[in-house]
Amino acid sequence: MKRFASRLLEALLTLWLLATLCFVLLRTAPGGPFDTEKSAPPEVQAALEAKYRLDRPLPAQYVAWLGDVTRGDLGPSFQYPDYTVNQLVAQALPVSLLNGGLALLLALLCGIPMGVWAALRGGSWLDRGLMLFAGLGLAVPKFVVAPLLVLLFAVTLHWLPAGGWGEWNNIVLPVIALALPNLAYCARLTRASMLETLNAEYLTAARARGLSEARLLFAHALKPALLPVVAWLSPALINIVTGSAVVEQVFGIPGMGRYFVQGALNRDYTLVLGVVLVVGALIVAINALVDALRAWMDPRLRDAA
Repeated sequence: MKRFASRLLEALLTLWLLATLCFVLLRTAPGGPFDTEKSAPPEVQAALEAKYRLDRPLPAQYVAWLGDVTRGDLGPSFQYPDYTVNQLVAQALPVSLLNGGLALLLALLCGIPMGVWAALRGGSWLDRGLMLFAGLGLAVPKFVVAPLLVLLFAVTLHWLPAGGWGEWNNIVLPVIALALPNLAYCARLTRASMLETLNAEYLTAARARGLSEARLLFAHALKPALLPVVAWLSPALINIVTGSAVVEQVFGIPGMGRYFVQGALNRDYTLVLGVVLVVGALIVAINALVDALRAWMDPRLRDAA
């Protein structure tokens, strides 16, 4: 219980520092949300600033915003005046979670078997070919992969739509674009860990006792070999969350990343802060879940805690 309370306090402090830094950077950056209204009469400009509390001193704005956040109110959106930030996040979060979850699932379902297979065929042409593919997947960034996928599968082959949302086939290309670099890294990490595990002394002793290679692999080698992969899940998920901004922009997906980019470009302070807070909380929760999973797989971590 004490450890849980300590982790919770650390998470809340992290989110507060993140939100405060983002608030200060946004409010001190050049430009404002109503720069396009400069030609409007002064009374209209003053009414807009009063409505969104921009006429107050910066410390007063911060205290008022923080008070709203503690009550679960992320405020009104400047860019979308008919919606609150809570409503926009409620619409966008399931979209990003669906894309990110499917991307991670694809990366694990393909990357782990590829890495195990490459390790079992170490030094062969298959091993070299799989690792070459993994290297290419890591080398090509998402903002290059996404347009190439559109060019190949949407423009050239006409197999899948180039963007949009609402149909099952709208998900395919964004998920592949998000999954590819993580799949490549997962394959390389699994291969390296599996090679190290297969050469461990306890497996050598098990072979001497006559255990089959299949039993050695699935009963003794796979679980310890996957521990580095489990540890990698946290940065992988964070990479997917942050990389969704590029992918959602390219494919026109109404997710958290797209709202963040549009909010930043339009100085929509409350929208950007709301997305940052929700994504920050999601990352904190991801780290906690991954730590729990690692402790379940490796008793040494439980003892250390």
